[in-house]
Amino acid sequence: MTIRHRPFGQNYAFVVVAVIFLALLVSAGMRATPGVLMLPLGRAFGWSRDSISLAAAVGILLYGLIGPFAAALMQRFGIRRTLLGALALMAAAAAASAGMSRPWHLLATWGVLSGVGTGCVAVVLGATVVGRWFSTHRGLMMGLLTASTATGTLIFLPGLAALAEAFGWRAVVLTIAACCAVLIPLAWWLLPERPADIGLTRYGAPAGEVLDTGAPSANLLALTLGTLRRASRRGAFWYLFATFFVCGFTTNGLIGTHFIALCGDHGLPEVRAAGLLALMGLFDLVGTTASGWLTDRYDPRKLLFVYYGLRGLSLIYLPYSDFSLYSLSLFGIFYGLDWIATVPPTLRLTNEAFGDRDGPLVFGWVVAGHQIGAAAAAFLAGAMRVQLGSYLAPFVIAGATGVVAAFLALRIGQAGKGAPVLAEGAA
Repeated sequence: MTIRHRPFGQNYAFVVVAVIFLALLVSAGMRATPGVLMLPLGRAFGWSRDSISLAAAVGILLYGLIGPFAAALMQRFGIRRTLLGALALMAAAAAASAGMSRPWHLLATWGVLSGVGTGCVAVVLGATVVGRWFSTHRGLMMGLLTASTATGTLIFLPGLAALAEAFGWRAVVLTIAACCAVLIPLAWWLLPERPADIGLTRYGAPAGEVLDTGAPSANLLALTLGTLRRASRRGAFWYLFATFFVCGFTTNGLIGTHFIALCGDHGLPEVRAAGLLALMGLFDLVGTTASGWLTDRYDPRKLLFVYYGLRGLSLIYLPYSDFSLYSLSLFGIFYGLDWIATVPPTLRLTNEAFGDRDGPLVFGWVVAGHQIGAAAAAFLAGAMRVQLGSYLAPFVIAGATGVVAAFLALRIGQAGKGAPVLAEGAA
């Protein structure tokens, strides 16, 4: 094999992180686009919101479920090929949707194809890249890559909404297609498959480190489902799955879906409530990156205990607050800092319990649990609001699940296979 050396030496790992950050940024923008398209498509075609929401829901579900298979694809065929294929699929889906005229066209492009493409360019991609390119500072790098999800939404949503208002919905989908297409040559040029391909080792790796760089021999389906079967025999997997289910239940599913409606019940205008969600996204960038830094230094179980516990208590408090701009702004800042701060500690615990080889695939199944939790909260909170006339009960229930998850998190390390969680202060 010919080794093609790159500039920056061992620091080239940060170039790789920058490329993946941009890819995750665009993927997040694509996942947020259906929310921008809802009103413009309704005006253009007279489509009902439930048909548009169905396409968005299918995309969200596939985004979560495709993660474990994406991790297997990366192991079997490589990160580079998987990313290039996913970006091409995302660009093609968005571009093709410019010619849609029926609801099933929307379902096919922004539901099925978008879900599959963005599912490959998601948290599992970041986890796989960090494990392959970094021996130290993994938590910090994972925090940074995870935060790109919120940053992508924050950057794309206002701009896409302005485009839709000024030029119509086609300008929105073609902009997303162009952003995906531009990243294809960038990823092809700057993203080697692994450090050894450019004469390097993992960043911070000890001298003489040798890694298994061979692709698994099993087929994709057997590799993915086989990993799930092995992982499901151990308590560590179920604790990780349950806590991340609660993470999705209390963030994307509840706050992400129903926060604006909750504020509307208390007389707060939609635009102001949406601004509070944007505030959460901004502070999520800070909180998740900081969580990664803390994960490199402290016991991740204790971090999760704090994150889930405070999140649960804040959700119980919210329906009882005065819903003033001041109190909601404080809630938005706090909740933004905690939004997906759970990802770096969860990934570290997964890798410690299942190893660097199986860890990304297991983490893919754990992320699927996150999306299942989000879908459950989105449906149950809406149904309970209709039946009971308020959001009090669903928010209190969600808060209670956060408190339960806090105590479950303390047991994750105890369910490992004998490799204890690193003590506090270990890097």
